[in-house]
Amino acid sequence: MGRNKLISIWLLLWYLAVSVWMAQAPVDPQFWLLASILPALFVVLLIVTHRYLPLSHTSHALITAFLTLHTIGVHYTYAEVPIGVWMDQVLHFGRNHFDRIVHFSFGFLLAYPMEELFRLTASIQGWVVYYLPVMTVLGLSGLWEIIESWVARAVHPELGVTYLGSQGDMWDAQKDMAAALYGSLLCMTLLLVVRALRGADSALESEAALSE
Repeated sequence: MGRNKLISIWLLLWYLAVSVWMAQAPVDPQFWLLASILPALFVVLLIVTHRYLPLSHTSHALITAFLTLHTIGVHYTYAEVPIGVWMDQVLHFGRNHFDRIVHFSFGFLLAYPMEELFRLTASIQGWVVYYLPVMTVLGLSGLWEIIESWVARAVHPELGVTYLGSQGDMWDAQKDMAAALYGSLLCMTLLLVVRALRGADSALESEAALSE
């Protein structure tokens, strides 16, 4: 068994363990069920297509980190996650910002797997490699907000408000999308810088070898 495959299996077991743990007595069982459907389908898709989507263990680790944060959020409902409550008490944000953290993480943690997928499967090069993940994150963030609105209108009003998690902020959807956008921009910027530095190091090593 290859190293990448072994790491991916351990990451899957981690996600399953966290999911089972967070499924125990969630704050709002109906909200937990609704908010867990898409992540579960996504994991199934990754499992079914793992032979055809050659993602690295780094990408799988980033995906697992995001799903872990989301799973914690839906257990408590985002407005009641303890660490967010603590941050509000200490920093006086006026709301629980755990949902913003998860939306930012959606962009920051998933932009690299998207970049890797585009680069390996579509043979994309140049600036488009960094542009497409950012636009994909932004598009998926907008789609998620639309799906949330559909669910909120389809269920009873009390759960709809909980599911949206706006906490009284009329611009919540736009701010969530912006957080994801900023996360993806930061990820792609860091990736570009790291690759530029590695390229410079490789060039210096080549010059040193030629001068010997």
